[in-house]
Amino acid sequence: MAKIIRSQRANTSSVRSAPKKKAVKAATPQPKRAAKKPAAKKAAKPKPWTAEEVYEAFDRFRKANPEPKGELEHLNPYTLLVAVVLSAQATDAGVNKATRALFAIADTPEKMLELGEDRVRDYIKTIGLYRNKARNVIALSEKLIAEFGSKVPRTRAEIESLPGAGRKTANVVLNMAFGEHTMAVDTHVFRVGNRTGLAPGKTPLEVELGLEKVIPTEFMLHAHHWLILHGRYTCLARGPRCDVCLINDLCRWPEKTV
Repeated sequence: MAKIIRSQRANTSSVRSAPKKKAVKAATPQPKRAAKKPAAKKAAKPKPWTAEEVYEAFDRFRKANPEPKGELEHLNPYTLLVAVVLSAQATDAGVNKATRALFAIADTPEKMLELGEDRVRDYIKTIGLYRNKARNVIALSEKLIAEFGSKVPRTRAEIESLPGAGRKTANVVLNMAFGEHTMAVDTHVFRVGNRTGLAPGKTPLEVELGLEKVIPTEFMLHAHHWLILHGRYTCLARGPRCDVCLINDLCRWPEKTV
């Protein structure tokens, strides 16, 4: 009888497979961090003017032009008020061209009302925003008659209550018509106050109050005229004429050309 031989099965449980080697990931190069840029240095604030420097500047303005005059043509406080209201976003020369004929026939609130809004509009149609301005001229004339006895009031608050009149208008009228020591800040005065460092400010009111604080009382009657004229003819918005500026040695503007 044939002998049956059984094959010996490998005991797989007793044979342990070799541990698999973990794959080593290639190190991913990390991007280099950009070097931090040094923080930009803030421009140093210009050194404030000394009281002696402010006095010197306005003394020079006075010597060069002892009696400066506003360039808006007018006949009385009423026509001055109207002219200043019309001058918003317009040149003095353009306003004068329109008001010469207007004021020749309407130099009081009553005469302006008699003329009427349509005819006022015809006289001033060469001025920007003339439709709205004609409406304001009639409205302020009516209010002057009804509330102020046809007279231009002598306080800032009362003038500002008139249609079309703001703080700058009130300051101009108070200064030119009544001799008050006010500072009317237009675009020229605002630029000069900031550029020179005389009275820097972010708003016209800040510049106004800054100028009133530093300018000696003896110069305040004419101060705003000197600054307006300086900004209009010398300290121009573009291409300022630093070479002929009366105060170029005192000015704090870092870009001045002298």
